[in-house]
Amino acid sequence: MPEKIDEMLFPHDKVRKTQDLVIDDVHNSLKEKKNILFHAPTGIGKTVSALAPALSFAIKNNLTIFFLTSRHTQHKIAVDTLKAIKKKHGNNFSIVDLIGKKFMCLQEVDALYNSDFLDYCKSLREKNECEFYENVRKKSRTVTVEAEVKLKELQDVGPLHVQELVECCKKPKMCPYEMASLMSKNASVIIADYNYIFNSPIRESLLARADKKLEECIIIVDEGHNLPGRARDMLTAKLSTFMIERAIKELNKFKFFDALVKVKKLQDIFEELSSNLNFNTEEKLIRKYELMDRINEEMKYDELISDLTFIGDDIKEKQKQSYVSSIAKFLEVWIGDDNGFARILSKSEDKDIITLNYQCLDPSLLTRDVIDKSYSTILMSGTLTPTHMYADILGFSNTLEKEYGNPFPKENRLSLIIPETTTKYSRRSESEYKKIAETCNRIVNKVPGNVALFFPSYFLRDRVYKYFYEICKKEKILEKQALSNKEKHDMLERFKSHKDEGAVLLAASAGSFGEGIDLPGDFLKAVVIIGLPLEKPNLETKELIDYYQEKYGKGMEYGYIFPAITKCLQNAGRCIRSENDKGVIVLLDERFAWKNYYDCFPENMNFKISKVYEERIERFFGNSL
Repeated sequence: MPEKIDEMLFPHDKVRKTQDLVIDDVHNSLKEKKNILFHAPTGIGKTVSALAPALSFAIKNNLTIFFLTSRHTQHKIAVDTLKAIKKKHGNNFSIVDLIGKKFMCLQEVDALYNSDFLDYCKSLREKNECEFYENVRKKSRTVTVEAEVKLKELQDVGPLHVQELVECCKKPKMCPYEMASLMSKNASVIIADYNYIFNSPIRESLLARADKKLEECIIIVDEGHNLPGRARDMLTAKLSTFMIERAIKELNKFKFFDALVKVKKLQDIFEELSSNLNFNTEEKLIRKYELMDRINEEMKYDELISDLTFIGDDIKEKQKQSYVSSIAKFLEVWIGDDNGFARILSKSEDKDIITLNYQCLDPSLLTRDVIDKSYSTILMSGTLTPTHMYADILGFSNTLEKEYGNPFPKENRLSLIIPETTTKYSRRSESEYKKIAETCNRIVNKVPGNVALFFPSYFLRDRVYKYFYEICKKEKILEKQALSNKEKHDMLERFKSHKDEGAVLLAASAGSFGEGIDLPGDFLKAVVIIGLPLEKPNLETKELIDYYQEKYGKGMEYGYIFPAITKCLQNAGRCIRSENDKGVIVLLDERFAWKNYYDCFPENMNFKISKVYEERIERFFGNSL
């Protein structure tokens, strides 16, 4: 280590194997004003390994850290890490934990969409009708005496998790977001969602409020494998027949009849553009001017945007949100560049809704500017492999790339590829589903405890479950789609309660349990990944492959294969969470044994191709069955 470990603000008495390497590399990259992008196995303590040296460096050099994560649960881990640092080292630093402004609001705003909430919030503030805001800032926008007193109290108590901050603000009826914004001026660490830095308007607003410059900020991106998808989503705009129908109802309700005629014409144009979509062709590419020219035949495109923007603002004054406003925003965005985007018209599976997407393909259009301007950007994940792909597609330069090996005992993990079945589309059949169910059951019977089965989709899960249900004797728990946080927690607790006799969780690879859950020790003994969770080969996927092929010469790898492998690695990571965990990871599909897929997995996972898996699993767990 370049400095004593205590000087790096490490909060624990013992540094784990591999942690010392991460801390050293993070420290050196900051000293050299470089970016660092690293893959490190689940369970080594990436959060503290990045935060401790970064905080030490930030305090000494008067910099601010933005710790960005896509999950609320990770906020608590970061806050708890900073609490531990402060407890051990007593440094005089403060932090702020932020989530979406809507979710910190003490008004009744649960039913609002985020974009509508921001407009509603702005309207209340401008009219001086929000008591929570008024209790923090006077009409002149200066801070109230009461808020100043509360601010000092909060800073003395901290670090605070966002929910703790919200609770502290309820009794004095003060806006938690405004209080957090005030606290951010003196904060050494700001914990927030990706949006707060990578969404340009939100970033500029926050930096202005916090009186900070991006050039003086260290950006730590947690679970960095999620950033490309999130960045693309931030730059993607959608307009659907559902939105148009809702807008027509709004215009009728508030008697904007001239605009009503125009939006009905827009509805007709949608129907014309989608007239050749049918059972065999459910989507097609649309050129920018196909829509614009067709609208201009009926009315002036720019005037339509102006009229709908004005009317949408008027409607939001009366009912908080407006689909009319959403249409105006889409039409404005639609004028944007073609490079790095695809324009796709599609029908939903039930054929009732037509959607027009201005779909972003290139996340670097959003991320490169932040990476280039910040003091340093640290991107980390347990599945950030290959690192060169993320460096390419996110626009990293002047970057240290590191892939750390797994420090946990090799004898504690058995990694198998069983090439007996497949979920390949051309091979799907009832006989194949039955064979998958029988193979899964044989695996489950050899595992003394809980097993998680991850499928590429709920559709495939249900087809296999029909046969699995009849033969599996263990308790079976089926993940539902779109679980609430409470439902997810309750289902996880139910699963964990069966650790002694064993239960089977049947979930989707990209569902609620595919990443972000912690099942250490005896709570999970085996993970079986059934089939490759490849993206549906739709127009978006094909356009992404073509775009990456033209830009990097690696279209299939970057746009199709590696994202599926990342999902597999995330699923696998649910099993081995610490040096004491012991478990089996199974890849169940013959394609995993193919060289183009097999070579994508990190060497240290040491996957073995085997058809005598029952004996291997039994031998791994000993004779405890």
